[in-house]
Order: sequence, then C-alpha cells, then structure tokens
Amino acid sequence: MRILLVGAGGVGNSIAKIAAERDFFETIIVSDYDLGRAESTIAWIEAKGLARGRFVAAKIDASNPDNVADVAREHGATHVMNAVEPKFVPTIFAGALAAGADYLDMAMSLSEPHPTNPHSETGVKLGDDQFAQAGDWESAGRLALVGMGVEPGLSDVFARYAADHLFSEIDELGTRDGANLVVRDEAGNEIFAPSFSIWTTIEECLNPPVIWEKDRGWFTTPPFSEPEVFDFPEGIGPVECVNVEHEEVLLMPRWVDAKRVTFKYGLGDEFIGILKTLNQLGLDKVEPLRVRSADGPVMVSPRDVVAAGLPDPATLGPRMTGKTCAGLWVTGTGVDGSPREVYLYHVSDNEWTMANYESQCVVWQTALNPVIALELLATGVWSGSGVLGPEAFDAKPFLDLMALPVADGGYGQSWGLREG
Repeated sequence: MRILLVGAGGVGNSIAKIAAERDFFETIIVSDYDLGRAESTIAWIEAKGLARGRFVAAKIDASNPDNVADVAREHGATHVMNAVEPKFVPTIFAGALAAGADYLDMAMSLSEPHPTNPHSETGVKLGDDQFAQAGDWESAGRLALVGMGVEPGLSDVFARYAADHLFSEIDELGTRDGANLVVRDEAGNEIFAPSFSIWTTIEECLNPPVIWEKDRGWFTTPPFSEPEVFDFPEGIGPVECVNVEHEEVLLMPRWVDAKRVTFKYGLGDEFIGILKTLNQLGLDKVEPLRVRSADGPVMVSPRDVVAAGLPDPATLGPRMTGKTCAGLWVTGTGVDGSPREVYLYHVSDNEWTMANYESQCVVWQTALNPVIALELLATGVWSGSGVLGPEAFDAKPFLDLMALPVADGGYGQSWGLREG
C-alpha cells in the first residue's frame, strides 16, 4: 500500500504519526500546499526513529484535480487519504479516481440548503455529489471509503456493531459528542479557541441540521434545535447538546435499519452565541467580498478571515486540558427481546495525546480511525468498490484491532459500552 496523504495540518500530521508505528504500508507521501509543513511532519517521525525510509514529502494543490492525480501517479499511490477541509473533497475525489487509486476521507462533499424551505426540507445533502458518482467508482473497480474519521467514522462503525451484535430492532441511532476541554492563554486565562477547524465548524453548525426518520426520510430543522443534556463518561459529565448537520445522519440509514437517526454536539452557550453573531454579521460566508487594503482592493472570504484570526487548532495542545468523547447512543430492542439502551464511545485525553504524539486530542482522535481503516484495507479484512461508508463493513475487526493492546499488534485504544 502506497498512501498519498493530502494535507499535513493537525489531522494529517496525526495520521502520519500514528501510521508511522505500523507496518501495513510501503510508503506514505505526506503532501501539502506548504511543503515545509509536510517536511516538518516527517522530521518529527524521523526523530522518533520510525520513518525507516517510508515517508516522503511532496507539494500538492488540493484545489486542482489534475495536480492531485499527477502527484498520485508520480509516487505510484494506491490510496489517497484526504486530510484537508471538506471544500476540497470534489477535487481530491476526482483526482484519486483519475489516478486509479482508492480514496478515503473524514468529511464529505458539502451541502446546499433548500432554496425556499431550508429549515424543513433538505437541498443538496452532505455527500450527495460523491454518491452520485458511485457508478464511476464501481466501474473502475475502485473504492471510495467516505466519512471515515471519528465523527463521522467511529460512530458509524458503532452503528454497524450495534445492529449486528446488540439489537434486534433499533429505534434511534443518536451520535452524541461532548468534551470538557479548556484552552488558556499564557497568563492562564480561559480563552475562546475552537479545538477543530473553525471553517468546518461554522459549516456544520450554521447549516440546517438534518434528521432521518424511517417514515419521513431526511428533513431539516433550524440550527441548534432540540437541546438536551447528555451525561458523558470518564469524568466529562453532563453537557447540553444540540442538533448539528453531520454526515452520520446521511450515512447510517443507507446501511443500518433504524427508525430515527440524529447527530447532537455539545457546543456550550458561549460557542453558540459566537456562531450566531458570526452569522448575523455575515462573517460565516464563503463568497469573497471586495475589501480595501493598503495595496488596493482585494477579494477575501469572510470565513477565511475568521479562521485566520483564530489560533490554529493544531497548535492548541500545550494550552489545552481535558478530554473529548465521541460516541453513539442507541435505543431499541435487544437481541433477547427486551428494551435496551446503550452508549458506545471512545474518550481521548489531551494530556496523553500530547505526551505521546504532540497532537491535541481532538485532531488525534479524528486521525486514529482512518489509519485503522487503511490497515484493514491493506490486509484485505475490509474490501469493496464504489462509494461506501464505514457501515458497509464488518465492525468487529475494526473495534477488535482498535482495542487490542499495542504489544499484541493492536492500537491500544479501548472503547466503552455503557448500558442505560
């Protein structure tokens, strides 16, 4: 397996570091528009004595499908791992297929709200553009494994596991994510600094959330709807969660039988207030505006300006404390015919990820899952063609490999199952 890793930002950097400890691949081409960033990732791996000649750096333009295809062909890539913002999905997706490589991503092609009824009806849904090309991938005998991060990704694996091993009938698949992370400045004061890409966070949180119901299909609600307090494990505790647009709701119903599918995220009042303000001021928009500068008028995207004004999430680790939890709440009828309710989850501790990988916990947790998926593909445990989500594959080998101790060939990342 020769992997073209597109993007050496927070998540891409963590993917390379986690993969460096494994032996399932021949080469990883760490690529980025900023070649120095790719080289820095490889330098960290080399300093740990893990590279063993298996990593090379390359410059890439993720916005250009021809360039993506050229870089993939130049290095003989068998798989293209997309680790950049979802706005680049269409070009990397096309470039991978043109190069005859399989493809993985952690976020899917972007949505477009319904033009007249955005808070009740779906328009273009997340991933629609990719699923529309499924026939092309099937004809080429190539696999596009989409939504294979942590959320989406691990929660989708949990959904498959719950359907196959825990439930005879599922009422609701509800992804629930929360954290108790705190970021402080040099003086020790708590500051606002999103732990993941603000560009992506704005996209997810201000778009109309999507819900799926068996008798209704996909529909939308206003942003931040249906607040509920969810009690997260391992000391995180109760966090208010709200509906957010996310890929799980668009993926799970395609392969898993359930009456309802939802996604709720613990944002907090301050974060919700800031997002609402950005929306009111038009600073969430991606369309460039004409702005005066010392060098004359320039065209800038308001959302890009917001992102540029905040700390890079990849740099927050040393100033961050706490844990983040990703998981799936499932209700329905157990295999014994009795009512059952479980929460399947994985918790990532920032102190541990920083000590072991110099990566903050949110990006590290996101990066873990595509590496496990790549290993299952490399060993032939997972296989397929077309455009498929994690739910299309057997969940048990994934979860077994994830939890198996490192000394026994696994990743040493236990996952939890809480009843009730």
